[in-house]
Formats: sequence, C-alpha cells, structure tokens
Amino acid sequence: MIKKEMVEYIAKLAKIEINEEEGKFLSSQLSKIIGYVDKLKEVDTENIEPMRGLHSGKGLTRQDQVKDSPAREDILKNAPDSSDNFFKIPKVIQ
Repeated sequence: MIKKEMVEYIAKLAKIEINEEEGKFLSSQLSKIIGYVDKLKEVDTENIEPMRGLHSGKGLTRQDQVKDSPAREDILKNAPDSSDNFFKIPKVIQ
C-alpha cells in the first residue's frame, strides 16, 4: 500500500497541490498500479525471446516524399499574435 506521505512527497516533487481526498484517491490508484506490476513479475518468461519492438521490422519504412509546406502567412494568420514572421507567446519562465 502506498502511504499518504509518499503521495504527498510525489506531489511536492511534481509541484502540484493535492487535497486530502485527492491524496487518498491517488494512494489507492498507485497501490493498484504497483500491485499490477507485482503480478506481472510472476509471469514465467524464462524461455521467451526478448522483443526489440512491437513489429518485426519488415515494412516499417517508406520512401520520403517531398511536399510543399503551407505558406508562412497562412500559418501565422491562425496565431493569436505574431511578430517578424514568428509566433509571439506570453512569457512562461519567470
């Protein structure tokens, strides 16, 4: 069982605020996730070949195709604000 203190610690690291009810809910959900992962550890994988990906690697590539890009003006006309052919956004870093 994931304790409330652990959930609070994770929330602090993620810089999110959670209330008591959310803490209980998240504790329950994380405990279920950990339980599921523990259940997966019980699966016998002794004679199973490791996968390198979801596909066998055949038919995953395609030829590059050159396409015209939309005009810069058409793209910028959808922006809330622009300056000198660039998107202008509010400052996000203090």
